[in-house]
Amino acid sequence: MPAHLLDRPRQEIAPHRTEVRVAALVAVAWALWASGPGWVTPAVVVAAAAGGALAVIDARTHRLPNAITYPTTAVVALLLVAAAAAGDTWQALTRSAVGAALLGTCYLLLHLVHRAGMGLGDVKLAVLLGGVSAWFGWGALLGAGVLPFFVGGLASLVLIVLRRATRDTAIAFGPFMLLGTALAISGSRLTA
Repeated sequence: MPAHLLDRPRQEIAPHRTEVRVAALVAVAWALWASGPGWVTPAVVVAAAAGGALAVIDARTHRLPNAITYPTTAVVALLLVAAAAAGDTWQALTRSAVGAALLGTCYLLLHLVHRAGMGLGDVKLAVLLGGVSAWFGWGALLGAGVLPFFVGGLASLVLIVLRRATRDTAIAFGPFMLLGTALAISGSRLTA
């Protein structure tokens, strides 16, 4: 692979290095707790670390860079296959693949209906989050689909009430997608 392609994730992170490190550290600590000790832990840790970086970048730039999203999705998919093989949890892997396709398709439809409100970066992130959340069950996938809109709507309402935003203000949705998915997986862990 050409060196300039390997350097792109670092270029995306560099302007936000400190914030990304803090967010990734917090996300990895959460991932270790949420996944518990098990074969799926590496996949959740990789997704969480990248999610921390993506949340910071999207909040600052309103972009979810392909240079981070694509390799993360590929690595997480491979780690989920390895987890299924090691733990003989093929049903979880199948549910994960269906969840990735389902959540990605839902976000793609939202993008096609309202391109200004839902970017393609959100669609690509939905594939990753759908796959990871569905591993933990259909309820976690449903939460990953619904909670981002609830949390994002609530945060938007607070910003409007505080007069820091209007109804027309563009707000990055990636951080809410990540937070909603983390809440859904946490709920699954707490009720297991």
